[in-house]
Amino acid sequence: MPKFTTYDGTRLAYHLRGTGEPLLCVPGGAMRASQYLGELGGLAAHRRLVLLDLRGTGDSEIPDDPSSYRCDRQVADIEALRAHLGLDRIDLLGHSAGSNLAMLYAAAHPDRVARLALITPTPWALGMPPTPEERLAAARLRKDEPWFEEAYAAYAAELAGQPPQAEYEALLYGRWDAAAKAHADAAERQCNDAAADVFWSDGAFDPAATRAAMAQLDAPVLVLAGEWDGGPCPELAARAAACFADGQLQVQPSSGHFPWLDDPGAFTRTVAAFLDPDVRTVTVDGVRLAYRVRGDEWAPPVVLVHGRGGDSRDWEVIAERLAATRRVYALDLRGHGLSDWPGGYSFEAFRDDLRGFLTQLGLNGADLVAHSMGGAAAALLAEDEPGFIGRLVLEETPPLFPLKPPRGPMERPAGELGFDWAVVPAIDAQLNDPDPSWRGRFAAIAVPTLVVAGGPTSHVDQKKVAWMASRIPDARLVTIDAGHLVHTERPAAFLDALDAFGIK
Repeated sequence: MPKFTTYDGTRLAYHLRGTGEPLLCVPGGAMRASQYLGELGGLAAHRRLVLLDLRGTGDSEIPDDPSSYRCDRQVADIEALRAHLGLDRIDLLGHSAGSNLAMLYAAAHPDRVARLALITPTPWALGMPPTPEERLAAARLRKDEPWFEEAYAAYAAELAGQPPQAEYEALLYGRWDAAAKAHADAAERQCNDAAADVFWSDGAFDPAATRAAMAQLDAPVLVLAGEWDGGPCPELAARAAACFADGQLQVQPSSGHFPWLDDPGAFTRTVAAFLDPDVRTVTVDGVRLAYRVRGDEWAPPVVLVHGRGGDSRDWEVIAERLAATRRVYALDLRGHGLSDWPGGYSFEAFRDDLRGFLTQLGLNGADLVAHSMGGAAAALLAEDEPGFIGRLVLEETPPLFPLKPPRGPMERPAGELGFDWAVVPAIDAQLNDPDPSWRGRFAAIAVPTLVVAGGPTSHVDQKKVAWMASRIPDARLVTIDAGHLVHTERPAAFLDALDAFGIK
């Protein structure tokens, strides 16, 4: 466990988890040891977490001067850690009370902050403390839980300044299961209560100055709230997000104050997408869609859509080449990559997401290159919206005839997946029994179309692919012997086909 010496000679500890670019994490509590953050629900798979034990907590030393526990006086500890790590700029994550320390650091050292993630922040530093009324209103959202009455009464007593007669920690978690109970039980031994009293003490905050600084902060800021959290509730989190020059709000459904425990996947995808400078997001009908963009912003746009089980990274080679002359957008469909995994999947849902994505980004008329399942969604969109797409490329797209024999249930592979397994049975059901009107309307596709077939090693029926091409009025068929993954197995040949088609 590494340590460093901060400004007043106190030795502070930090813990490292995962790989990748460093993410400096400030725990809440207030003044709780960083152990409770764990690996932040799997975020350590995307970033190297640098978990700081604040002075007097965890493995860090107790300072000689107890007044140094005050929030604003710990800003120098964050700066000392940044210098110790040899980083010019840092990505900074603060949880709960620790978000206030993160904000004060950003106010004092704005040029040192690249990105700022505030997880269920209690925004005292902005002069926006969660009120008892807000906390109790959020608690009442859990009224159908079997433990609600006792927990609510205890919480109301605590907020009224009375000794609670029972435990109310269940209200802080989206799921009151064994993992949440163990997490809550650990709080007593992980928190320095005496230090916490000083953390919030008089003089710690100057809300007007902090709000002014945040309004000028030249760094993207994520404010992530839990749907069922009262400190902050989503409405307060929205007001906090509005204080930043480049602030965005995300509300994690069915989550409380520790969203990485309530839904690790949703938390990780949201925060990882925000922290990745190559990833952007847009929300379509309540679903957050992640995408990657490269190339000159004034160049003609082209949108790349992956197949089932893939994501925007599948197009890395193709995107890099096209970006020389094009503005390239590579999308993660719902249930894939860093986009939301809402649990409801169909060709129609993918089509509607694609329509919303193009509309919100002002990409009507863009060229569209789509693979397999993504190609089927793109074809449905082209059938519904003549003129909505410029040129259309359908790579190894299923022609939407019923599979013979029907595809049976598939066993989920072990381990973590880069997509929601629920996509597989949902789409297999549609492939087994597709709506016949889909293939009956190929003639409605009124844009120049390139159909790319993968040849005899593909699992897609090549005769039916050729039939599909014949039904599209302005289509040409090109076969590249590569199997189903043409653009990854033979990228040069695929790019040549795009070039000859006019996408260059």
